[in-house]
Amino acid sequence: MRRSRKQTVVVDGETLSLEAVSRVALQGATVEVSEAALQRVIACRQLVDDLVSAGEVVYGVTTGFGKFSDVRIPPEEAAQLQVNLLRSHACAVGEPLPVPEVRAVMLLRANTLAKGRSGIHPETLQRLVALLNLGIHPVVPQQGSLGASGDLAPLAHLALILIGEGEAWYRGRRMPADQALARAGLAPLVLRAKEGLALINGTQIMSAIGALTLVKAKRLMKAADMIAALSFQCLRGVTDAFADEVHAARPFPEQVGVAANLRRLVDGSRLTTRQGEMRVQDAYSLRCLPQVHGAARQVTGYAEEKLRIEMNAATDNPLLFVESGRVISGGNFHGQPLAFAMDFVKIALSALASMSERRTERLVNPALSGMPAFLSHRPGLGSGLMIPQYVAASLVSENKVLAHPSSVDSIPTSANQEDHVSMGTTAARHALQVVENTAKVLAIELICAAEAVGFSVTGKEGLSPATRVLFEALRAQVPSVSEDRSLSRDITETSDRLIGDDSWLEAVEQVAGELF
Repeated sequence: MRRSRKQTVVVDGETLSLEAVSRVALQGATVEVSEAALQRVIACRQLVDDLVSAGEVVYGVTTGFGKFSDVRIPPEEAAQLQVNLLRSHACAVGEPLPVPEVRAVMLLRANTLAKGRSGIHPETLQRLVALLNLGIHPVVPQQGSLGASGDLAPLAHLALILIGEGEAWYRGRRMPADQALARAGLAPLVLRAKEGLALINGTQIMSAIGALTLVKAKRLMKAADMIAALSFQCLRGVTDAFADEVHAARPFPEQVGVAANLRRLVDGSRLTTRQGEMRVQDAYSLRCLPQVHGAARQVTGYAEEKLRIEMNAATDNPLLFVESGRVISGGNFHGQPLAFAMDFVKIALSALASMSERRTERLVNPALSGMPAFLSHRPGLGSGLMIPQYVAASLVSENKVLAHPSSVDSIPTSANQEDHVSMGTTAARHALQVVENTAKVLAIELICAAEAVGFSVTGKEGLSPATRVLFEALRAQVPSVSEDRSLSRDITETSDRLIGDDSWLEAVEQVAGELF
């Protein structure tokens, strides 16, 4: 896997990728709007101005919102309507989104506006991009979106910063938005007709959280293969289960790919066994690695496809079509496609964590491993790695609760005008938590597997070359648990590295080749 570069990301409403979102959100890449997109935005804005001048009835432009869609608003109050919209809708609650997620939201919002279907003024779009590039990040509470009619409440907090209201992070400090703008030499904008609605009607909160969740999940998939390969050797796994012909007989591409990963990761090991040498077949948490890890990759592939479409979609309402002059009220703000995808990701990662915890149990259980109980160097006096397995079990159980599908729930709102909602943002938030929990479960397995290496018949010298690299990388960070100590920081730091740093993966891939 190659490291991402930090060059400018160009938004055009059509071609934004998951990799580009990652660079902007996590590595601070700058953003600019393509010239073609700007021309579309200018043309669409002219259509809005023409409609207002002609006194046409247009939802959210010359009418109220939701249940108030039948209330006419005079043209001279159109600007006040937009400000009132942002103020009234900015009532999200909970902890603020972390800055990387906010940067992703700002990028995705700019990209959908760049499609030229929302009626935004080009100056407003350019200001949103300028704030992103200047590092002025709105404080956006996480909770309060239904995932239909867009992520209204949290996106309203994002939009408030443009008019100098709400709060922002700037140069490491949280402050009133007007102060952040003033320190950057910017004046608040005056929003025009339709602009408030264009800024908050869409799925960018769930899309942004979903995109960064998927970046972490995809990295974690490869880490899971590497860690499982290490545990597999310590438990004297039977390699026949990874044979190419087995997986060619059930040719899911992802299953075949994971089996190939595992063959290369354990190649050269003196700890693995063949069918009948020690046992005929292994427990499922070892034998069925390609089937389960491969199925999880199927899910992330599905979710990435849906996210790629959504990140480059027009999710506003109403949509303006310059070509025909039509303004059409539709439902592209409804987050059902992403709600299903994020629920699916939760289920897949929960299964990955569950299987990892079962391998950890096999490593610390003397009846299953043939090694000292809990990998303790002084059993009885020292508890060794007894309690990390408890922690893994706790996280796996928590994942099961979080994996309950948010998309099956719906509560009508707006006097039953909005009578079916997706809860997609809740699904995305929970998916991110499941990924982070799973990273900790895998970190615990890795720490236990590394400890088990010392009790193996050959020590680290018997490991395959690829997993020896992983073992040494962990040992540079986490020393052997030869005496009891608190492992909380070791688990957390290892987990952070698994989902936020490619260095271990790249080192292993130099030996094993690029993993599927």
